[in-house]
Amino acid sequence: MKKIIYSFILFTSFYANVSAQDTKMDLFINQLMSKMTLMEKLGQLNLSSGVGNLPVATEGTGMEDFIRKGLIGSTGGRKNQEVAVNESRLKIPLIAGEDVIHGYNTIFPIPLAMSCTWDMELIEKSAHIAATEAGVSGICWTYSPMVDICRDPRWGRIAEGAGEDPWYGSLVAKAYVKGYQGNDLSASNTILACVKHFALYGASEAGRDYNTVDMSRLSMYQDYLPPYKAAIDAGAGSLMTAFNVIDGIPATGNKWLLDDLLRKEWGFKGLVVTDYASINSMKTHGMGESQTGAARALKAGVDMDLAGQIYVSTLSKSLEEGKVTQQEIDQACRRILEAKYKLGLFDDPFKYFNEKKAKELLLCKEHIDAAREIASRSIVLLKNNKELLPLKKTGKIAVVGPLANSKSDMLGTWSWKGKAENVVSILEGIKNAAGTKAEVVYAKGSSYTTDPYLLNVSKKKADYITPSPEKEKELLDEAKNIAIKADVIVVVLGESRDWSGEAASRSDISIPECQQTLLKEMLATGKPVVLVLANGRPLTLTWENDHTDAILEAWHGGVQAGNAVADVLFGDYNPSGKITATFPRSVGQIPIYYNHKNTGNPMNVEAKYSSKYLDIPNDPLYPFGYGLSYTSFEYSNLVLDKTKIGANETLKVKMTIKNSGKRDGEEIVQLYIRDLAASISRPVKELKGYKKVMIAAGKSTEISFDVTSQELAFWNKDLVFGTEPGEFDLMIGSSSADIRLNATFELVK
Repeated sequence: MKKIIYSFILFTSFYANVSAQDTKMDLFINQLMSKMTLMEKLGQLNLSSGVGNLPVATEGTGMEDFIRKGLIGSTGGRKNQEVAVNESRLKIPLIAGEDVIHGYNTIFPIPLAMSCTWDMELIEKSAHIAATEAGVSGICWTYSPMVDICRDPRWGRIAEGAGEDPWYGSLVAKAYVKGYQGNDLSASNTILACVKHFALYGASEAGRDYNTVDMSRLSMYQDYLPPYKAAIDAGAGSLMTAFNVIDGIPATGNKWLLDDLLRKEWGFKGLVVTDYASINSMKTHGMGESQTGAARALKAGVDMDLAGQIYVSTLSKSLEEGKVTQQEIDQACRRILEAKYKLGLFDDPFKYFNEKKAKELLLCKEHIDAAREIASRSIVLLKNNKELLPLKKTGKIAVVGPLANSKSDMLGTWSWKGKAENVVSILEGIKNAAGTKAEVVYAKGSSYTTDPYLLNVSKKKADYITPSPEKEKELLDEAKNIAIKADVIVVVLGESRDWSGEAASRSDISIPECQQTLLKEMLATGKPVVLVLANGRPLTLTWENDHTDAILEAWHGGVQAGNAVADVLFGDYNPSGKITATFPRSVGQIPIYYNHKNTGNPMNVEAKYSSKYLDIPNDPLYPFGYGLSYTSFEYSNLVLDKTKIGANETLKVKMTIKNSGKRDGEEIVQLYIRDLAASISRPVKELKGYKKVMIAAGKSTEISFDVTSQELAFWNKDLVFGTEPGEFDLMIGSSSADIRLNATFELVK
């Protein structure tokens, strides 16, 4: 009884303290807003990207002039903050945001790669390190995490997310938010998270960036909205709108999305910011002139205009014309001021500028060690015939390929503050690991591509490269000359960092022809060949898979990419990564994902009238959850403690995993469930649990899962979330396609 009373006291004390803090914040902001002019309020709604061309400014042309007039609420730089707090009338501090996506100076693997670790503690750790480094460098707000579900690898921004599964993506979303914001947003080693892109952006038609999205409400709730909701439930303080339309209305001006769903149904109380100039782009969507778009965005629930400068230049006129209300402007202003208050900027506007700490923390040993650990655990072993891997640190090792000695590409997309000079290339990593025990020789072997457009896609005209057959032959001959004398060949192929990320969609996601030619010539030597992939998305690798004995998916692995690849190549770390986005055999299979619904005529290669392609195998090349190890695992002894559970009961699931190989290793044991009969068509399987376990060679361990009715719930045709009685298949496997153990149970009323 005493324990219960004590717990109640703690509970009430906590909420009383929170309430007191909120009251103090409300009083402060009320007093501040009572002093603000209309234009100063609109200025808070203006996130300037530095273009410095505000039409409402009557004099002056520089950003500092606008800050002095209170016409900018968010921008970066210590000098700008000094102007804001020393020279503006009300001395309101600026909030500084930046795309800190997978690290600040210490760049980690791209988020898609990090999701392949299946390790929430490591993902959270990466976000915390990013927040720590950004938080001493003047940044207190990150436009991350991107939690868009994506089932089309042509979309370049698949690199920024956690893949195709909403249940797993929800876990990753929570980990990022917790890593960025911690338990105290006012601490100097935490920054404000910004969930993006709200909503459905990962479903852009044809995988083309900025394109239209069109889907049913049921698909939204079931398959795409869960990670956003999870991030908000985890306490994310801000959210960014998407470029796409939803139900025909741009997300930035969609009242159902931003008010009915986000604010009222989900209870979000934080700051909503647009994506880059997305209010302006509403005109291009066909929604009317800029003033109309700005009014629509404000009324929908958008608080801050990123780079468009439409709010600050049109809302006063809209207010005069009765198209918006003072209350709507005040509410948006309040949310921005609340974010600044919670970050502690009113107490200390310069708390996020700490040059001394920056010198100690940026790229410190602890952060570099974490980058190496995360990168090694994000690598996925896709193939390993004849146990070619791990390699021995002996003999002569030829390392070839256009990405083998590239530093900048290892940084991947969205790594503004990452520097190539701090990157360990894959060649360097192999040399570091081999030391004096093996001779490592190198040749580039080929260009990235001989396609003139793709080759120069991100270059200025002055820097354009003209493909040359003579140059390609020279590169290839150099690689052949060193390969023929080697004992083993490591071929490093893939994508330039510019080929994935924003505005980097590809219709052909195969390895470019000149790189394929290099691989074919290396295989023609008859020497053992290991293919290492450095890329930002799933690729079509059918030929490579059919002809190469060993393939490592290393992604764009960050500053420690090379050392991490070497750790896996030589067996200093036994790979455990598993992919979170399906690799298709052909782009013709896209969109492709494991948790699809069955059809009335399911795939059957022997039946003419079934759902299938005639010209290729119909399964993916590498399915969701797939990844090999240098050891092997046996699954056995599946036991359910009951065959029927009620709505408030828990099903206890136990099984045994044995490491039947010769090396210690980690296995990611995955639990899938299928609803066999429901009021709507349900997926063939859905991930509902996993355990990542380290098992010594020859040893066994018992794994357990708890399955509750929450794992069995879904959105029905009326958009009501709940369960329905009936039978369920329970599947335990090493991937979504490699199910080792099965059982059936029933949910009863």
